[in-house]
Amino acid sequence: MSSVHALPRQTKPELEHAFQRSPELGYEPPETAGFIRCLSHGFPTPLARWHYHDEYELHLITATSGKVFVGDWIGQFGPGQLVLTGPRLPHNWISMDLPEGGVPLRDLVIQFPHAPLAASSEGIPELREVLPLLERARHGIEFFGLHQQAQAHWYRIKELQGLARFGAFCELMGELARCTDYRLLSSTQLQSEDSDAQLAQINAIVSRITDHLAVPLSAADLAQELGMTESRFSRFFRRATGNTFTDFVNLVRVNRACQLLMETERYITDIAYDVGFNNMANFNRRFLDIKGMTPSEYRKQGAGRFGKL
Repeated sequence: MSSVHALPRQTKPELEHAFQRSPELGYEPPETAGFIRCLSHGFPTPLARWHYHDEYELHLITATSGKVFVGDWIGQFGPGQLVLTGPRLPHNWISMDLPEGGVPLRDLVIQFPHAPLAASSEGIPELREVLPLLERARHGIEFFGLHQQAQAHWYRIKELQGLARFGAFCELMGELARCTDYRLLSSTQLQSEDSDAQLAQINAIVSRITDHLAVPLSAADLAQELGMTESRFSRFFRRATGNTFTDFVNLVRVNRACQLLMETERYITDIAYDVGFNNMANFNRRFLDIKGMTPSEYRKQGAGRFGKL
């Protein structure tokens, strides 16, 4: 039996390929674009769609306001919003206060791939400062209070070439890496770890939670497995993830529910049980606490990632 709600036929983000990056749409010519690619465009534009790509993308909004979709996160945007998305993290910005005829400039964008930075950091220790930033970007980062600096950096990077461009890019990335006024958008993120061994333990726990959402898992059981008291495990887990164990489990389950709500037409009740909630009242309450809206409202707004608000 099909659900009573209707979603667009396309429910997956579109993969952006290099051959689609035409200078007519605002991209730099392929022969001049190196490791760092600058892009600017207005709205509406074919570039504004629910999509993802292999590069990181630093995205600065200069005009209009509306709804922004990053992974499973839905929020508001306005002039000055600065967001860094990681490789293959779907995203879209939909302006809702567009004047007649649109706007000539809405987005200032910098795209860059992961592999060159990661490989270079092995031989250039100074580049390692940016690696934690790149790890956080896997879930999308919104920065606060940096839009003026980011805009100045964008225009400087745009006008430079060669080593000078790379130097200006590194200066911008250093500012972002040192910024402490930010929030993660799409999912949870490990915030700190005391050692490689403890990071491995946390990663194993997180994998168990995410791979078996419907399986009951208690902090007491995990503490016993790790040879810890429950109170010590709770401190250890909160230090590593920034959340209590219960809050973390609820967050992961709700994030998975968000994905299913956006990408399938399954009944909300079925989704709730599949991600590990035993009753709808608890699911609805946790969903509202985490996402600020009900599951049905989220599904309805999620359809807007295709630009059909």
